[in-house]
Amino acid sequence: MIEEGSKSTKSMVEKRQLFMEMRAQNFDVIRLSTYRTACKLRFVQKRCNLHLVDVWNMIEAFRDNGLSTLDHNAEINVSRLETILSSIFYQLNKRLPTTHQINVEQSIGLLLNFIVATYDSEGHGKLTVFAMKAMLATMCGGKILDKLRYIFSQISDSNGVMVYAKFDQFLREVLKLPTAVFEGPSFGYTEHSVRTCFPQQKKILLNTFLDVLMADPPPQYLVWLPLMHRLANVENVFHPVECSYCRSESMMGFRYRCQQCHGYQLCQSCFWRGHASGPHSNQHQMKEHSSWKSPAKKLSHAISKSLGCMPMGEPPHPVFPEAAERPQDLAHTTSTLESPSRLDEEHRLIARYAARLAAEASNSTQCPPTDLSFNFDANKQQRQLIAELENKNREILQEIQRLRLEHEQASQPTPEKAQQNPTLLAELRLLRHRKDELERRMSALQESRRELMVQLEGLMRLLKDEEQKQASQTGSSPHSSPSHSASCTMPMPIRSTSAGSTPTHTPQDCLAGVGDDVLDAFSQGVPRNLRNDLLVAADSITNTMSSLVKELHSVDDGLEDEEEHLRNGREKVSSLKHSGKRQSTPSF
Repeated sequence: MIEEGSKSTKSMVEKRQLFMEMRAQNFDVIRLSTYRTACKLRFVQKRCNLHLVDVWNMIEAFRDNGLSTLDHNAEINVSRLETILSSIFYQLNKRLPTTHQINVEQSIGLLLNFIVATYDSEGHGKLTVFAMKAMLATMCGGKILDKLRYIFSQISDSNGVMVYAKFDQFLREVLKLPTAVFEGPSFGYTEHSVRTCFPQQKKILLNTFLDVLMADPPPQYLVWLPLMHRLANVENVFHPVECSYCRSESMMGFRYRCQQCHGYQLCQSCFWRGHASGPHSNQHQMKEHSSWKSPAKKLSHAISKSLGCMPMGEPPHPVFPEAAERPQDLAHTTSTLESPSRLDEEHRLIARYAARLAAEASNSTQCPPTDLSFNFDANKQQRQLIAELENKNREILQEIQRLRLEHEQASQPTPEKAQQNPTLLAELRLLRHRKDELERRMSALQESRRELMVQLEGLMRLLKDEEQKQASQTGSSPHSSPSHSASCTMPMPIRSTSAGSTPTHTPQDCLAGVGDDVLDAFSQGVPRNLRNDLLVAADSITNTMSSLVKELHSVDDGLEDEEEHLRNGREKVSSLKHSGKRQSTPSF
């Protein structure tokens, strides 16, 4: 007895869990009943993970569990309902990536308790097939157009005309959803609901049915249904606009603009709660926006519309053929495409069936002429039906494959997502700037090194010339006139100003054109400090020049011009020494 009591208590807690979580969201503070109902049902949809199940997957689950062949008024017990929900969520986990798996047992428990509380409030333990189909087709994910087309296929006759009694039954079942979330007074079922939706039309076809339920506004009893789908589409929409009441600098979801107060806009939280400030009043007409357009886009849109470059309005749905459609329960199609071999197997089955039809047509040639024409027409119709089913199945499989690829791409990180990180972008820009700066510095240092090498080569060549002249003068006559080579000047290269460009040469390339003496001084194999090398070379040149000056003092007075020239050379060496100190090379 104690164990039965604990099980009963646990069952009651599980039944109330979803409603307790919904109450914790505080949806009752929303002022308008339409938004309040849509938000509550959207919460139930997401909490039970029904938003991840497409309507086509739901129809496939109905077929796999044998519901397509059952009468709408047939009853199923709770245990079979749990089996159906298990197949739905386990198939969902097979389609989802491993990183987005759901808790199947928890989803089954929450949804099962919600369905039982909605459609079996008296505790009979049974519900009709039509009630379960209507509820799951309404609360699952997918486009509202596909849902309404499936619902119409369930409430229409073989001629494609809506049956009022079946539509009335659909309203009875679907309007139990607002009642389950405590919104029955606003959207409860009445006996005049059908005539309120279709007051004048007598023969309701598919396009008329879609026109009425997808109109703006839709019928009052079902106004929450398209709003629930709009909520799903704008949950992640960003509006870079400040709310006029809460002063939030951005909005998520819906945005509402007052049609009387200029520039007055509210976020969905403030509008739903009835907040107002300044001259604005809750009685003012507000326009709902589900996207954001910049002023430039608005201007171009208005110009294109005024010039007739774009249509004034688009139909709410495509126009479908008036012929009756077969019930969209996928009874003649295979399961969801999971591998290329599955598609090949499907085509083989279709080919085998076509071959069997062809064999039956060939055998019918032995029949009387009257039977021959009948069999030929029947086979032709069957082949056409097979071709239509195959084309429709191929389109459905391609759409499923496309949606799966889009889901996988959305679940993987992309470079576009990485570029949205401002910290990462700032670091990348700083690294690029630092790289460019180092490259410019390296280019400038390499050019300075080459200029200094060329200057040292000129000085060494000048010293060699002077030593050779002194040797020739000493060998011939100490009073001979000096050579005119003393008037030679040291070459001073012009420095390039292309330091901002990226260097494309190696450090050895910057010594191109330098003499062998300088290359010998810097070809030690081990990298040396350029500053020390320049200072040592400059000191050596200075000492050599000093000794030459002392020797030249003993030469005839006719060498005064030569002495003046050597003095100029000494001043250039001194300037080169100071220049070497200023152009010190940093250690990399």
